[in-house]
Amino acid sequence: MTPTIRFKLSLMMFLEFFIWGAWFVTVGTYLLHNLHTTGTQVGAAFLTQSIGAIIAPFVIGLIADRFFSAQKILGVLHLAGAALLWRASMAADFSSFYPSILTYMILYMPTLALVNSISFRQMQNPQKEFAMIRVLGTLGWIIAGITIGWLNWEQTDNLGLTFKMAAGASLLLGLFSFTLPPTPPVKKEGKSSIGDLLGLEAIGLLKNRSYLIFFLASVAICVPLSFYYGFTNPFLNEVGMKSAAGVQSLGQVSEVLFMLLIPVFFSRLGVKKMLAIGMLAWVIRYAFFAYGNGESAYWMLIAGIVLHGICYDFFFVTGQIYTDNLAGEQSKSAAQGFITLATYGVGMLIGSLLSGQIVDAHKVANDLHDWRTIWLIPAGIAAAVLLVFILLFKDRNAPVSSEDISYAEANARLEV
Repeated sequence: MTPTIRFKLSLMMFLEFFIWGAWFVTVGTYLLHNLHTTGTQVGAAFLTQSIGAIIAPFVIGLIADRFFSAQKILGVLHLAGAALLWRASMAADFSSFYPSILTYMILYMPTLALVNSISFRQMQNPQKEFAMIRVLGTLGWIIAGITIGWLNWEQTDNLGLTFKMAAGASLLLGLFSFTLPPTPPVKKEGKSSIGDLLGLEAIGLLKNRSYLIFFLASVAICVPLSFYYGFTNPFLNEVGMKSAAGVQSLGQVSEVLFMLLIPVFFSRLGVKKMLAIGMLAWVIRYAFFAYGNGESAYWMLIAGIVLHGICYDFFFVTGQIYTDNLAGEQSKSAAQGFITLATYGVGMLIGSLLSGQIVDAHKVANDLHDWRTIWLIPAGIAAAVLLVFILLFKDRNAPVSSEDISYAEANARLEV
């Protein structure tokens, strides 16, 4: 890979996740404070991610894999996304905001697969080359959060400035995409079935009892995950944390650090212990949020944010490696698509609907909330999932050697 291509791919990754981080973290606060929405409506806004995740395989399978070059589709999607984000920034109420953000997420979620596809096609050895490019995406998310916190837009953004910043970055990436290395479609013959697009050829993995337990636990653990994505920023602002979006970026820093340690932990602990530690971290995180505050227990809020690295990496990344190890050579990609559809699609969909209703049910005077009770609910859900998992899951596979799980392989599975 030439230095020019490396730079282009790195900038592509940076902008891809800068765009997402520029509005996604603070949208709950924006909706509650500026559009005066309910918690249920905030949950509905985050539900658009799940809808996009469910539709994404169809976009990739029916269009990107068969008809057009990936970099051109990426450009068109981001140019359209820029217009939709700008339109969302001008919305006067939720009824006008929601159609824009729903359409945007249906267009954005497929781009997550497209940037990976474009990157891999330019690499001779993805295990050695991908990590240093993909990590720029996490850096983009972190810088977006720091920028919002530094400008204090969480408390003063009544003009939709976060969405306008994201729209500008989307416009830039849309135009830049047409300069990326050509990535023409590979599959040009034959028909794709619905099962192929959804990764249903990997459904045979569910015949493995332990994998079935893991699969169901993955769906269930995404319910408390929805609380974190949807309401952490409104919660932190309500309890008085300054520059909350910037502080939340510590979660992504933690994610990168623990990602680099995945191979070591995997070889020493094995699948079951790592998955269990990941779920236990969810319980502890929400307990910290429940009893933390902006004064004497401020450290609990920071600890809950920093735990994001363990929460995500130990469960989701380990689960993706576990899935990859069990899947046959012909169904590895399908298996990853299947588990992603189940978690970010079905699991997050259920969680987004539930979390908003729970937040509304615990609203008190002056637009304040009983956050202790709110956070104890996802803590309880995570604890129940953990208990069932420990009792029923049997790890019949020996721990994998750290040489078998490269740092690049782990980073290749990194999701923000």
